[in-house]
Amino acid sequence: MKPWPAAWAGCLALLAGCGPFASDKNSDRPAAARAFPRADRPVAPIISTRWSSEEARDRVNEAEDIMDRAGIRAGMTVADIGAGEGYYTVRLAKRVGAGGRVLAEDIMPEVIEALSRRITREDWRNVSVRLGKPEDPKLPANSFDRILMVHMYHEIAEPYAFLWNLSPALKPDGELIVVDAARPTDQHGTPPRLLACELSAMGFRLEELVPKATAGGYFARFKRIAARPRPSSIVPCALRS
Repeated sequence: MKPWPAAWAGCLALLAGCGPFASDKNSDRPAAARAFPRADRPVAPIISTRWSSEEARDRVNEAEDIMDRAGIRAGMTVADIGAGEGYYTVRLAKRVGAGGRVLAEDIMPEVIEALSRRITREDWRNVSVRLGKPEDPKLPANSFDRILMVHMYHEIAEPYAFLWNLSPALKPDGELIVVDAARPTDQHGTPPRLLACELSAMGFRLEELVPKATAGGYFARFKRIAARPRPSSIVPCALRS
């Protein structure tokens, strides 16, 4: 793992596990998520389907840089989680080529409908779209070389259930790629140590963490190194002041 950039040290909080969650406070949660603990930190609301304009992002070579770093190449099968308007989806489709596949997922029906129209209009034949749920991305098992989550992790309402359901979708040598901002989740970012803690609780190991100013934050690469835990055994990570 690469060393933490010194400039980030002041903005990272210490982490600790919190106690058991109260099952009688789950009535507002999807039934499929109630076996899992809540995130012990704020969840950012979804306020936009775009982080910046596609033109502005291409001017700084954002997608190409992230795809290069993630090792995405022709013939791969890739999932774009929280695909939004499809900025990464179509660029991934071009990168993996006719021999590869891209699955674009989002939890908002209207977003999926709009993205489907774009995929049809631009004739991306190696792309499919899927409507997921806050607690389950609905990905096929053992299917993906890479799963990308770009500027959306802080918006996952049920991170432990979501990651537990996502984990089997990776191939044995697959990798999970997260791009986010190094700021609190209620400010539409995820502190890197919090991200690493939550992913570690689900059997993932942080392999690489590098700042990516052109992508609005940092790039984090994870590998699955352990089996999924029993939902009842998960102790959520917490920020401690």
